[in-house]
Order: sequence, then C-alpha cells, then structure tokens
Amino acid sequence: MPKLLIVDDEPALLYSLEAGLGTDDLEVVTAQTGRQGVDAVLAHRPDAVVLDVRLPDMTGLEAMSLIREVDPRLPVVVITAFAATETAIEAVKRGAFEYLLKPVDLAQLREVVGRAVALRRMRSVPAVLGGDGEAGDEIVGRSPAMQDVYKTIGRLAPEDVTVLILGESGTGKELVARAVYQHSRRADGPFLAINCAAIPETLLESELFGHEKGAFTGADRQRVGKFEQADGGTLFLDEVGDMSLAAQAKLLRVLQERRFDRVGGSRAVATDVRVIAATNQDLDAMAAAGRFRRDLLYRLNGFVLTLPPLRARAGDIALLAGHFLRRAAERLGKPLGGVSAAALAVLERYSWPGNVRELQNVVGFAAIHAAGDELTPESLPASLRGGAPVTPATGEGLADVRRLVRDLIAAGSLDIYRRVLAEVDRAVLADVLAHVNGNQVHASELLGISRTTLRAKLQSMSGPPASPE
Repeated sequence: MPKLLIVDDEPALLYSLEAGLGTDDLEVVTAQTGRQGVDAVLAHRPDAVVLDVRLPDMTGLEAMSLIREVDPRLPVVVITAFAATETAIEAVKRGAFEYLLKPVDLAQLREVVGRAVALRRMRSVPAVLGGDGEAGDEIVGRSPAMQDVYKTIGRLAPEDVTVLILGESGTGKELVARAVYQHSRRADGPFLAINCAAIPETLLESELFGHEKGAFTGADRQRVGKFEQADGGTLFLDEVGDMSLAAQAKLLRVLQERRFDRVGGSRAVATDVRVIAATNQDLDAMAAAGRFRRDLLYRLNGFVLTLPPLRARAGDIALLAGHFLRRAAERLGKPLGGVSAAALAVLERYSWPGNVRELQNVVGFAAIHAAGDELTPESLPASLRGGAPVTPATGEGLADVRRLVRDLIAAGSLDIYRRVLAEVDRAVLADVLAHVNGNQVHASELLGISRTTLRAKLQSMSGPPASPE
C-alpha cells in the first residue's frame, strides 16, 4: 500500500489531513519537525511527502533538501500560508512536485497526492524487461516482437536523444517510457509525465512551460512548468499528437535550442531535459492535413520505438493473463491458481483491439466473477465467449455512435476520432460510475485504467457533449 508522509507543526492540521487523505489505499504517517520528517523518510520509505514551509527547527526548503539527499526520487508537495512568489519558485527549482497555499483545498490536495504517488511508481518501480510476470509493474512478454522492443530500448536508453514511442492504445507506451528513463544516464534525475490529451488546450502550454503572474485571467502568481521542474531529467509527453499548433511550436524550440518562454513572459528560460514522446496517432497523416508541424515531426521521429499490438505477440497472451490474474487475486484476496485451458483458448481467439490494457481489464472482470480457483470461459465477458468481438461496424446498440460519425462527416469536422471517443467515454464512464455508486477506486479497476487517468477523463468531460458544427 502506498504511504504518504505529512510534515507540519500544527497538530490540528495534521489530524485533519490524516483523516481526510488516509484511505484503504493510502497509509498516512506524520511528523511535526523537519528532522522528524527526514527520520520518517528513512523509517517508513513513503511514496510522497506533504511538507510545510515553516517548521520549528528548519525551513521546509531545508528539510526538502535533506529529504532529497535520502531519496532523490521522492515527490514532495510543499504547502504554506505565506504566498511568496520567490518561495514557490525556489521550491520548484529545488525539485518540489507541487506548491500549494493554505488553507489547502482537500480535494485538490488529494488529487495532487494521487499524481505524486503515481509519479513515484513511474520513477521507482522497475519496468523489468521480459520478465515472467512475477513483479507488479513490469513489461511482460517473451515473443519475438517484444524481444525486438527490448533490444531497441537497450540501444536507445543510454543515448541522450529524443525518443518517439508509437503504438496502438493499450500497448504499454508509458511502461516503455519508464524503461527508457530507468536505463538512461538520467535515471537519478527527475522523471515527469504529462498526458497532452487530458489537459485542456488553454492550460497545456502553462503546464509545460509555466506562466508569469497576470499572463491570463486567474494567473495570480508565477508558475514553474514541467520543463523547468524536469531540468536535468526526463519529460514524458504522452499523446503528443493532441498538442495545439502553438504548443508544438514551443516544443520545437525547446528541442532545438533547449530554451523557452513562460506564457506571458519575455525572458528565455534554459532547460536540459530529455523528451520521450508517445502517440497512437498517425503523425505523418496529421502533418499532411496541417494538424501537426512537419518540422517537429522530423525532430521527434529520428529515434522511433514501435510497440506491437497484442494480436502480433504470439505466445504472450498466456503469460500476460497469468501476470494480471496474480495481481487481481492478491487485490481481491481470492485463491485463484490459474487460467483453464478452455478459458485460455477463448482469450487466444480474440483479436484484442484494446491490446494489453483490454486484456488486463478482462482478467480483472473474470477474477471477480470466477466461481472456483481458476478462470473458466463462464467467468469471461460474454463478448469474448461469443467468438468475434463486437465492433462498431457489426455490433448492435451503437447506432447513436454511427449517427454521430455521419453527422460529423457531413459537418466537415476534422477531429471526428477524438470527438467520437469523447462521447464513448462519456457513456461508458457514466454507466460504470453509476454501477459502483461513484466509487472511483472501484470504477478504475472495472475500467482497467488508473485513477489518475479516470480523473483526467472526468475533468475533460466537464464540457458540453459533442455535436456537429
């Protein structure tokens, strides 16, 4: 279970934060001085720290420096009642994951802590190559296609070059990005990840490059962006194809000159960051349509790592199913010993349009519904037992989706794929959340996505539903 350390000298605040943040999925430990906080890092090995700036024996920034000496990959969230711009900038420059003002909004802090814990996992949990599925978060696969992937990672990781990871949705691009980082010369530096599709276009530039006070409505203080936070380390840009053209221009400048301007700023900021980008889109086609800069594509695709879809990984389905089943059995506390031969035959007949992520979701579903000590065909979803998967072209019940596609085509829309997927997300997430009475932890398990991804999708869906122009 992940652990959170809270360091603050106010007993009442410690109590309220411990009560508000502690859950069945997050253990909270506390300390009231900087020295106690450093000792707690040594004793408890937390996955994230919430740290007050003003402490009785030292400043929070001094405590953070000591904590980073003990564990340089530990994400630290700094909180303070004193909104000094210099303090915020200095905290982030020293490696703070985030900087929040008191009184802290509990929902916002919970979301930040969730992202910090996820980052800790990406930084610290090894993405072991070619394992047998015993570890919790590794790249699993022994097929010839995956052996080629491992060799490419081995060649690219030590070279300090930009990498573009291509692959269908669900093929494991984030895990591969972590493997490249962990085997690189920057493995002791920061590793930050940002999903370009999950952040509204108007906010993405600020998240990446930061902004100056007064740059736009609501910019009440200067903000340091991910390129400054990741200085000396690695930045993973997932779904880079969803970047606006303006953000693409700034990214191109960073790759070419290693400098950028904050939003609303006029002074160039230098940075030393290795960029790993990923997408499931055809960037060549997007460039031809004018939706992706051709010069940026040339910069990104010099070193390309293409992930095979699951249907091209002969022999890996049994290995992956066993891996996911062990994890599900441990989480559910059920004595599940394996996958029956009949169930495995069903899994191997399926084409897996959702790739490894879909397989993980299916195994999780089957583990919940398994009646005995192994997975049987009866525990699998009905769509798999029936043979070929239901697709938008042949399946029933998707008339509304097809109607929306036709309407968007007639309206001349240029982002049909994104808008249709947004509508599918809207329907799927609503039904799953209703089924689990709004419990996001349970919903993320049923969906086969992380809670961070679920929250990002819910935020992106806060706008009106798609309709033809």
